[in-house]
Amino acid sequence: MEIKKTKIAIVGLGYVGLPLAVEFAKKFSVVGLDIDKERVDELRGGRDFTLEVEDSYLQSVIAESNLPQGQSGLYCTSDAADMADCNVFIVTVPTPTDKHNRPVLIPMLKASESIAKYLKNGDVVIYESTVYPGVTEEECVPVLEEKSGLVYNQDFYVGYSPERINPGDKEHTVAKILKVTSGSTPEVADFVDSLYQTVIIAGTHKASSIKVAEAAKVIENSQRDINIAFVNELSKIFNLLGIDTHEVLEAAGTKWNFLKFKPGLVGGHCIGVDPFYLAQKAQEVGYHPEIILAGRRLNDSMGKHVSTEVIKHMMRKDLKVIDAKVLILGFTFKENCPDVRNTRVIDIYKELKSFDIDVEVYDPWADAEEVKHEYHIDIRTGNDLPHLDEYSAVILAVAHEEFRSLNLSKRQDRVIFDVKAFLPKESVDARL
Repeated sequence: MEIKKTKIAIVGLGYVGLPLAVEFAKKFSVVGLDIDKERVDELRGGRDFTLEVEDSYLQSVIAESNLPQGQSGLYCTSDAADMADCNVFIVTVPTPTDKHNRPVLIPMLKASESIAKYLKNGDVVIYESTVYPGVTEEECVPVLEEKSGLVYNQDFYVGYSPERINPGDKEHTVAKILKVTSGSTPEVADFVDSLYQTVIIAGTHKASSIKVAEAAKVIENSQRDINIAFVNELSKIFNLLGIDTHEVLEAAGTKWNFLKFKPGLVGGHCIGVDPFYLAQKAQEVGYHPEIILAGRRLNDSMGKHVSTEVIKHMMRKDLKVIDAKVLILGFTFKENCPDVRNTRVIDIYKELKSFDIDVEVYDPWADAEEVKHEYHIDIRTGNDLPHLDEYSAVILAVAHEEFRSLNLSKRQDRVIFDVKAFLPKESVDARL
């Protein structure tokens, strides 16, 4: 296939799919498909609630109608039939886990079914969603074959190029992060690599196989998860020893090869989820992963740990716990970003509520309706900043820049707990 004759369909226009679609739309005709009609309408209007793409940038590539091959631009739609004349299909749908932390592949399989209806001889399907090794060829390809009636690596081909989007990061954008690529044949691997090279200015790394590319992605976040778990455990130990964890890390960080991780809550759609995908595959082949799952358990315990520490400090100041008012600052899974997927701030909230504490949450970045829908709690957003003097404890859970100017200081009738070590040390009672 010639790259210049490529027309691309991108299935899933969220945090991963939209930035990628916008980049490709600079040089290719791109159809962006999303099953959420409200999301499509929003994008057609030149707005992106995820804030990953600036509105003016988005508006510069949005097309009002489906563009023919050879023209550049992005046409957003919720009608899969608009992909009919595309010859490259890129899947960027979520890969979550269920309540038992088991991988949920339904979005990928549904996307594969939609693509299969329009798959033609010579077409290429590229998956970007994070999975365990084998999903592309063992789970998705059979769906493509069955629903299309075509034969894998004879009539159509697949590739895998794992996403590396970092929500809220305006420096390491999609085009500036080196991209791993792979393909189901050497020729297709070359094509996929060359295709991404047209928009990824940071360059590409062509993996030897699709499984290698899948494995590389899933260990990226597993490695980070384990490293954060280590410093979270150190935080618990040093707290018992009366030592400031961040001062220890600062001292240790003077060694040239010390890895500079910090303690905190581990949420989001990647780091808190991906290790379970690798663990699932390991168990399928008869190996029980110990370090990976231990890291997950440790990181998932941090919300309860924060709540317990806050209550201890309240009791030391002789503040009542039951019916006390406590404010949590921040609800998104990371700072300066509206993404609330898999936020572990909810763990702090639930643990405090179990002590009959009156808990309020304020986050200037989060969408209150989305939080209500996903977590069934009401939060304050926008400029609705509560009066800080009303609370027996204030927990800074997310380091939004807006919180830097808040007038927070230690006093006898209030506890200030800084999860992120964001505030001046002398102004807080405790920090992780």
